[in-house]
Amino acid sequence: MHSHTRAHTQVLNKLNTSWARRAVAAAALEDGLSSARPPLGACLRGAAVPLGLCPAGSAEGPLGTRPSVLPTDLRPLDMLSEVVPSGGLRMIQARGARGFQLSAVANTRLLSFPASRIFLHCDLFPEEFSIVVTLKVLSLPAKKNEYIFAVVEDHSDTLLLGLRYSPDKLHFVFLSREPSGSWQTRVTFQDVPLTDDRWHTLVLAVSEGSFSLTADCSVPTDVMVDTPFPVSLSMEGSRFFIGSRRREKGIFTGLLRQLVLLPGSDATSQICPSRNAQLAVLSIPSVLQDLTGSPADRVLHYPYEADLKVSLGPRPQCTQMEDARFWLDVSRRGLYLCVANEWIAMIEAKVKLDYVEEHQRLATLSETLGIEVFTIPHVGLLAAAANRQATSTVYKWVDGKFVSYQNLPTQQAQAWKHFTIGKKVFLAVANLEPEEKGQQEFSVIYKWSHRKLKFVAYQSIVTHSARDWEAFEIEGESFLAVANHREGDNHNINSVIYKWNPRSGLFEANQTIATSGAYDWEFFTAGPYSFLVVANTFNGTSTRVFSHAYVWLVGAFRLFQSFPTFGATDWEVFHIGERLFLAVANSHSYDSDTRTQNNSYAINSVIYELNVTAQMFVKFQDIPTYSALDWEFFSVGEDNFLVVANSFDGESFSVNSIIYRWQGFEGFVAAHRLPTFGCRDWEAFNTSAGAYLMYSSAKEPLSRVLRLKTS
Repeated sequence: MHSHTRAHTQVLNKLNTSWARRAVAAAALEDGLSSARPPLGACLRGAAVPLGLCPAGSAEGPLGTRPSVLPTDLRPLDMLSEVVPSGGLRMIQARGARGFQLSAVANTRLLSFPASRIFLHCDLFPEEFSIVVTLKVLSLPAKKNEYIFAVVEDHSDTLLLGLRYSPDKLHFVFLSREPSGSWQTRVTFQDVPLTDDRWHTLVLAVSEGSFSLTADCSVPTDVMVDTPFPVSLSMEGSRFFIGSRRREKGIFTGLLRQLVLLPGSDATSQICPSRNAQLAVLSIPSVLQDLTGSPADRVLHYPYEADLKVSLGPRPQCTQMEDARFWLDVSRRGLYLCVANEWIAMIEAKVKLDYVEEHQRLATLSETLGIEVFTIPHVGLLAAAANRQATSTVYKWVDGKFVSYQNLPTQQAQAWKHFTIGKKVFLAVANLEPEEKGQQEFSVIYKWSHRKLKFVAYQSIVTHSARDWEAFEIEGESFLAVANHREGDNHNINSVIYKWNPRSGLFEANQTIATSGAYDWEFFTAGPYSFLVVANTFNGTSTRVFSHAYVWLVGAFRLFQSFPTFGATDWEVFHIGERLFLAVANSHSYDSDTRTQNNSYAINSVIYELNVTAQMFVKFQDIPTYSALDWEFFSVGEDNFLVVANSFDGESFSVNSIIYRWQGFEGFVAAHRLPTFGCRDWEAFNTSAGAYLMYSSAKEPLSRVLRLKTS
């Protein structure tokens, strides 16, 4: 699972070999040669410089002394901390992390410092180095550039060194001086999407003519240029400008959290891999490190504007991007803080699930194959029903009940998936059949119109008896995976992963994966790794087929592990404390070579647990089920539950679905039996009035909302 770090290691090894090259070159220098260059990084503050190391004009040694020892203490130089004491910096917390808004400072010189402050021992910029930047940019007009930092000669305004970005490019600029003249070289990294209002950590590693950029600990991009970085770039009489190129034009308008110069090596190996690659830290100003508190003397030297929000209603998402946000759950009478992907109770009344009661019988247009419950800000709680007939309905929660809100054309809809990209809200339907026999099937993505307050058709995608959509994000990019079930009578076909193209505003095919009667996709993460697991149902002759988990490596999903399954229809991923589980719903055992018995629907479904040491999922528990079609995980107070959709026992569709309670060492134990008829899908949700479960029936036009009664 660590193969993605090989590229980083190769770059690091390349840089480290230069030490030997420099040692040989230094030994070859003759005593008294005034152009002798000190060892790598020896000029900088923080380097352990032996006596007699520095060149002419420095206080540490005589002219031409040849070094016999290389500096061993090359510490990162936090350039951002150099301008923090200047005052006037505006500190803002966004997406769980603090950064400085440099554009709030009126005079760019306040955000500058003389190069001599960090170049203590001599004036030469290191020949090999890394620059680490953590920044957040909302947007940037086309053809506009903003400087992250620049080094400028004070007397001539000549740009010696600079790092700037445009909407999708990063430019590193440096000055080369030769006897024949001086010129600027620009190294450009293409397709660096920074303007997405998210934090990103970039590592620019420079070694001779090689320039490498690593974004969010992903695979580095290397650029080779004819003009190498200069061996002797003098910093004498120059100033560092943070967030500008000294001028009022092109000031950095985003948030800057980290800006570090590391001489002598590729910093990627020091900060990657990281559990939070977008906020990987080498060195940041101390004032940005604390998440709470205020200055003790009550004088606000660093104005702190936190976009701290308290969410109400259903349990919101808790990811690294929502760190330090609060959630007030009225039904639990609790206040929760999002910390490290988990809601931590700050104030909570102990809640226990007593029993389940029917709250609403929701008459649907036809049998319902799936339900998607979601919230749209400023609109409310909605539920999309995937109906078997030609129309499906979106319901809105009004006065404690779901009421019809909008009808959408569908073709034997199997499932809905709600997702967002930035401020755009989407709803994708998986259609099983074409509009007319003999035609191609299309599944449709609908987009929420804030003007009409309705969903409108946005994009149609060719699918093959689609059963499910799964939306997810990796490294700031949005994806959508469809489970193609069959094409005609052929179940062994490709399912497709689509990638959002921000330029065209459409999803485009990005990767195909061979599947066998695919029924469900489930995306999840474990540490810095992203996974996608498919439920394969039927290969044309048997339901005994392998379902597969794939891991994201080097820009694509690759096979990680295979699971023996029997007509698998659903995967459910969930965490209990630090433990990660996967539950598969097995629907039935069938083989064309054997006569099917009624008890083939009475089959175990399986819960797997991730074994970090073995780097694989291992079986944790078998649970007897009856043609299981869905699992749903939910919590009440400190208790965790799984509810299974049992649909058919071989004779009747009137089968109890069961809620299992987590009992620690005992695993999941049956706690409540719920009478259901042809149960197809479960959804758990919360409102200000309490916690609910909702299930759909594939055998009658009636869905039910159940209320969880607690004490």
